[in-house]
Amino acid sequence: MNALFMAGAGTDVGKTFVAAQLIRALIGRGVVVEALKPVVSGFDPGDWALSDPGQLLAALGRPLDAETLQAISPWRYAAPLSPDMAARLEGRAVDCAAVAAFCRSRIAARPEALTLVEGAGGVMSPVDEDTTGLDLMAGIGAPVVVVGGSYLGAISHTLTAIEAVRARGLTLKAVVVSESQAAGTPFAETVAAVARLGRASPVIAAPRQAGDLAWREALAEAVLRPG
Repeated sequence: MNALFMAGAGTDVGKTFVAAQLIRALIGRGVVVEALKPVVSGFDPGDWALSDPGQLLAALGRPLDAETLQAISPWRYAAPLSPDMAARLEGRAVDCAAVAAFCRSRIAARPEALTLVEGAGGVMSPVDEDTTGLDLMAGIGAPVVVVGGSYLGAISHTLTAIEAVRARGLTLKAVVVSESQAAGTPFAETVAAVARLGRASPVIAAPRQAGDLAWREALAEAVLRPG
């Protein structure tokens, strides 16, 4: 399948940062890349350059305008809550099946491209009243990259996300441990624990020091590897 789902082990773990850097690495290798952030909450229509869709569009080298925004993120909500809650506050509703169908359609329309689909929140964050991000992932059926953090508790969250993905029968392409800034936890030891206990390969450490982006090439290699 010419798609990849970027799943978070939780909220604010660096999922968009990792996705944007992966896009840049893939484009640098000559890969045709598309990206979708179909559902986004906490969205400010007056200032969205640094929002999740804004960062993905910048990585793709596309203008930040109404047309490109609608193409990448059709379901947008203002409240920084799970999509079902944020939509309800606006008198609206999200339909996970419709979101999955949209993603499948966009993936099928660009068979020559690798389409990255970024989820909202964590693997088990609600999408609508009856489904979670895991249901959305299963509805799309793409291989998965799990992105976790390095804060206290992140090992458990990341291992749980890995197990949930596997239990649903989805292909786990890679795990990225994105360094949580000012977490006060040992980053290298956190990465090692995820690799050891998650029995996943590869587990890629993504430090957040400025200019330290060698890891994104390792991630690009992992997602492009057959199987």
